[in-house]
Amino acid sequence: MDFNDTPEEAAFRETVRTWMQDNAPHDLHDKLEADRAEWTEEERLREAKAWQLKKQRAGWACMQWPKEYGGRGATPMERVIWGQEEGVYAQLSGMFLIGQGMCGPTMMGYASEEHKRRYLPPLASGEEIWSQMFSEPGAGSDLAGLQTRAERDGDTWIINGQKIWTSGAHYSDYAILLTRTDPKALKHKGLTMFFLDLKSPGVEIRPIKQITGESHFNEVYFTDVRIPEAQRLGEPGEGWRVALTTLMNERLAIGGGATTGFEELWDFVSTAEGEDGPVLQDRAVRSKVADFAVTASGLKYTSYRLLSAVSRGDTPGPEASIGKLVAAVTTQDIAEFALELQEMGGILMAPDTAAVNAKFQNMRLRAPGMRIAGGTDEILRNIIAERVLGLPGDVRLDTKVPFDEIPKGKV
Repeated sequence: MDFNDTPEEAAFRETVRTWMQDNAPHDLHDKLEADRAEWTEEERLREAKAWQLKKQRAGWACMQWPKEYGGRGATPMERVIWGQEEGVYAQLSGMFLIGQGMCGPTMMGYASEEHKRRYLPPLASGEEIWSQMFSEPGAGSDLAGLQTRAERDGDTWIINGQKIWTSGAHYSDYAILLTRTDPKALKHKGLTMFFLDLKSPGVEIRPIKQITGESHFNEVYFTDVRIPEAQRLGEPGEGWRVALTTLMNERLAIGGGATTGFEELWDFVSTAEGEDGPVLQDRAVRSKVADFAVTASGLKYTSYRLLSAVSRGDTPGPEASIGKLVAAVTTQDIAEFALELQEMGGILMAPDTAAVNAKFQNMRLRAPGMRIAGGTDEILRNIIAERVLGLPGDVRLDTKVPFDEIPKGKV
C-alpha cells in the first residue's frame, strides 16, 4: 500500500479537517483526553447522541454504510481519514459501536427492505441504540451451546432464557438475539436469529457492577417474550450462519480499529521522572517502549490490510481476530508497565491524585474484559490457527450429536 494521500484523499482530508474545526464539541476535549472523565453515563450518552446526530445530518455518520440507510457510502480509505481526523471525539461513538459495527451489517444482510429503511437510519444517527445478545451463563466462548429457547406460536415466537455480558443493554432500544429453535438438531444447526424491541413485555435487564465501578455489561432475562415472525433474520435453523456475519463484523469493528494505549504510554514516559532522572534514560525502559511501538505499528498496518480487503469487496475474515487478540493483550501489558514505572503511585485510583488522571489504573482494570469481549484469547487463537494458518482443529465430539443429547452439568 502507498500510505501517502492521493490528491483526492488529501482534498477529502482537508474537507474533514475544516468541518471538525468548525463543528467538533471542543468543550469536551479535555474530558475525553483524560479518558477517566468525571461525568455520569447519562451525561456521556447525551453528549454522544448529540455528536452522532450532528455527524449524521452532515453526512459523516456510518461512513461505510449506503446513503439510503443513513451512511455516506464512503471508500475504506475515506473511512480511515475520517477516523484519523475525528481523533479523541471518536470516543463518543463507543456507545454505538455494537449497533453500527455489528447489528447494522447483520440487518443489512438479512432484514427485509422495509425493516432496513425503518431501523438503520435512526441507528446511524444515534437516535436509537442497539445491542447484541449472544453469550449465556452456560455458553460463553462455546456460543453454539446456548439454551435460550424460541418456540413458534402462529405468527410469533415465544422466547424464554437468559443472556449475559450484554454490553449497553441498559441504555439500548433494540437488540439482535440468537436463540435455539430446534434442540433435536445438531448444536450449530438448531439456532435462529431475531431482532427485538427491548421494551417488550417479559424483558428484564440487570446491570452487572464491574471492578472499575462501572456497569457496561448486563444480564438479560426473557420470560414469555413475544417476537413477531417478521423480525426473524434468516431462515429457522440457520442462525449460526447469520451469527457468523455478526461475529466477523464484530472482530473487524473491534480488531480493525484496535488501540493499545501506546500513544498514552509514550506521552507518559516522555516526561516521567524516576529516582535517577528521566525514565527514558533507562536502557531497559527504552527497550520495552520500543517493543510496544513495534506492536502498535504492526497493528496499525494490519488494520490497513483489512481495509484494503474490504475495499476489494471481500468479506471480513478471521484475520480480523489477529488485531483484537494482539490489541487486548498489549493494552494489558502497557497498563501494567506504566503502573510499574509509577512505583507506589500505581496503587492510587483517584484521578486528582494519581499520575495521568489514573488513566493506566483504569486501563488495567478494563483489560480483562477486553480479553473476553468479542471472543476470548483462547477462541481467537483457535480461529487464527485453524482458519488462517490451516492447522488441525480441536477434536469436538459434541458437534456430531443432537443438542438435547449432549451431556450437561447439573446446576
